[in-house]
Amino acid sequence: MAARYTRRLQKELGEIQRAAPAGLEIGEVTNLEHWTIGVLGAKDTLYEGEKFQLHFKFPTQYPLEAPEVTFVGNHIPMHPHIYSNGHICLSILYDGWSPVLSVQSVCLSILSMLSSSPVKERPADNDTYVKNAKGRSPKDTKWWFHDDKV
Repeated sequence: MAARYTRRLQKELGEIQRAAPAGLEIGEVTNLEHWTIGVLGAKDTLYEGEKFQLHFKFPTQYPLEAPEVTFVGNHIPMHPHIYSNGHICLSILYDGWSPVLSVQSVCLSILSMLSSSPVKERPADNDTYVKNAKGRSPKDTKWWFHDDKV
């Protein structure tokens, strides 16, 4: 990993370790390329008190290229933009990525997405998508961002 990307990741990791925003907790960091971050459902939302795990996988081109972010573990949130395999349909993880975004801003966007959801349900095409995406990165998907209601 290039020195400037290493510095950026070290800086972001240090910031989260020192003062993680409410609802976020740094988990396992096996190396700078793989992080696990805990997300706690916000109070007065459908996900209140529920705990989820996000896995961040950083490409060598980070922050010029978005990290791969998925929910992992046995408890994947039921949400219209989160597939049962943990893949997340959120524009900032793909076409809407900008190098000014950070791990913290991605986590807060995901937490906001969860908090604003009026229903707990899987995307309508969940079964087909999961079957076709088996063993593939969510970055290999051509996402269609059309629903900003949840």
